[in-house]
Amino acid sequence: MVFPMSDPAPPSEPAAPTAFAPAASGPYAEREQLITENLKQIYDPEIPMNIVDLGLIYGFEWTNDSVKLKMTLTAPGCPVAGILAEEVKLAVEKVPRVQSATVEMVWDPPWSPDRMSDFAKRQFGYV
Repeated sequence: MVFPMSDPAPPSEPAAPTAFAPAASGPYAEREQLITENLKQIYDPEIPMNIVDLGLIYGFEWTNDSVKLKMTLTAPGCPVAGILAEEVKLAVEKVPRVQSATVEMVWDPPWSPDRMSDFAKRQFGYV
């Protein structure tokens, strides 16, 4: 007896990156909400959109009342990287019960328009 061969399943594609969202619950949720509000006041100098909706914020790592914010830029050679990182650090440290903040620029995963919020995607015609 001969059985027909079935087509192998296509390789699964990696999940599309998602827009950043602060913690909804937990010990740092309130602070992350306040930090996110502050960060929405910071705009990319070349693109008329705030850094949160652009998808440049990747997340927070907490150690007690100190936080490391991981973020990226739309391009690794961005000339304002240092200035933007300092502006982000100052915005984070304005939040009550944040003792100190550091900003870590990360390049993996690289930024893409898929990381933008739905709001930003609509503004730029991606949806």
